[in-house]
Amino acid sequence: MAAPDPDLPVLLTVYGREHCHLCQDMLAALQELKASYPFQLEVVDVDSDSDLQSRYGQRVPVLMAGDREICHYHLDLNAFGRIFQRIEK
Repeated sequence: MAAPDPDLPVLLTVYGREHCHLCQDMLAALQELKASYPFQLEVVDVDSDSDLQSRYGQRVPVLMAGDREICHYHLDLNAFGRIFQRIEK
């Protein structure tokens, strides 16, 4: 994994899995938002680790900012926006 970019203050992580249409939908929506919001995106395949499989099971995708869950299944634009409101204050 690459070192975080200091010019992009927010690192968001999507926990998902391959062949998951909800995961693909969330990632596509996040890619569109990258033009308007300063964040880095990390994608973690929950099937790559048994602990992640146990933690997330079928509840994917899960969008996290650090250890804080933003949303799961579908991108919640209100919850997503609140992450950046906190930074701007």
